[in-house]
Amino acid sequence: MKNRPIIHQLYNHKIKIKIMRNDKLIPGTILVMIGAIFLLHNFNVIPFHWENLWHLWPIFLVIGGVNLVFANNKSPWATILKISVVVAGFALLIFGNFGDRYRWWWPHHGYHYNSNDDNNSNNDSDDNDNDSNDDNNDNALVKVKGSSTFNEPYIATTRVARLNVSGGATEYHLNDTTNQLFNATTQEVLGRYELNHHQEDSVYVVDFNMKDKKNGFSFDSDNSNKVFIKLNPNPIWEVNVNAGATEVDFDLSKFKVRSVKLNGGAGSFDIKLGAPLDVTNVNVSTGAAGVTVNIPQSAACQITTSSAFSSGDYDGFTKKDDGNYETPGFSTAKNKMYIHLSGGFSGFEVKRY
Repeated sequence: MKNRPIIHQLYNHKIKIKIMRNDKLIPGTILVMIGAIFLLHNFNVIPFHWENLWHLWPIFLVIGGVNLVFANNKSPWATILKISVVVAGFALLIFGNFGDRYRWWWPHHGYHYNSNDDNNSNNDSDDNDNDSNDDNNDNALVKVKGSSTFNEPYIATTRVARLNVSGGATEYHLNDTTNQLFNATTQEVLGRYELNHHQEDSVYVVDFNMKDKKNGFSFDSDNSNKVFIKLNPNPIWEVNVNAGATEVDFDLSKFKVRSVKLNGGAGSFDIKLGAPLDVTNVNVSTGAAGVTVNIPQSAACQITTSSAFSSGDYDGFTKKDDGNYETPGFSTAKNKMYIHLSGGFSGFEVKRY
C-alpha cells in the first residue's frame, strides 16, 4: 500500500515520456525524409524533380492538418495513419513526374513558339504591341520567346561591375568568358527577358531579368527556360541572383569576385569560386534547396550558418562553435572568404578543390 504512490508516479512518468516521444515522431520523420531526399539526389540515386515543391507544396498543409487532428490520439492506428500520410506525401514529391500536366490550367490559345522573333514579326504582332507599351527605357533590350542573344559592350575603364539576375523557372549557367562585358544566350519557352544597365558611383550595373510570364511556365527539363551567361574577366565582379524555383550553375573561378548573393526558393544551386580577393563575401539564402559551394583548397574561409532544419557538410573545416566553421590558419590569412548560409529545409555543402 505504501508503495502505491511511487508506482503511480512511475507509471505516469512513463506515459509522459511516451507522449513526448509520440509528439516528436512526425517532425522527426519529416526531417529524416528531407535528409534522405537530399542524400539520394546528391548521389544520383533518385532524379528528384525540384519543380514538384513549387506545385505540390499543399502536401505539407495536409501533413500538418492530419497531425493536428490526431494530436491527442495516441492509439497505434492514429500513429500509423500520421506516418502513412507523411510517407505518401513525400513519395509523391520524390517520384512524381507530371511533365506537361503542370500547365493544364494555363491558357494556351493563341500561343506559338518562334525560333527567331526578329524574323517573324508578323506572327508576333500582338506581342510586339505589348512590348512597345512596356519598354519605355532606352537602355533596355527585350526578347520574347525563341532563342535570343543579349550583349553589353565592355568599356575599358570599367573597374567594378555588378550583375543582377532575377526570375525563377529558369536554368542559369555561367562558366565562360567573353570580350563583351556581359553576354547571354537564352532558350525562351514561356518567358520574356530584359537586359538593362546603369551606373552606381564607380560600379557599372548590368540587370538581366525575366520581365513577365504571360503564358505561365514549362517545367519540362527538355522544354524549359535556360540562360547561358558569359562575363568579361577584367573587372571585379559582384554577382546577385534573386530567383524562386530555379537551377543555378555558376563557375566563377575565372573571375575576380568580390561578392556573391543568392536568394532562392526551391531548386539547385552550384557555385565554384576562384581565389578570394582581400575579402570575398558569399551569402546564400534558400527555402528548400540543395546548395554546393566549391572553393580552392588554399583559400582561407569562414562559414557561418543560421538554419534550424538544414543539413551541412563542411569537409576540411574546423568547427569553432555552433554554426561557425573555419579553415586552418584562417585568422592569420591575408585574403579571406566569408560564406554565410541560411535556409529552411536545405542541404548545404562546401567543398575544397
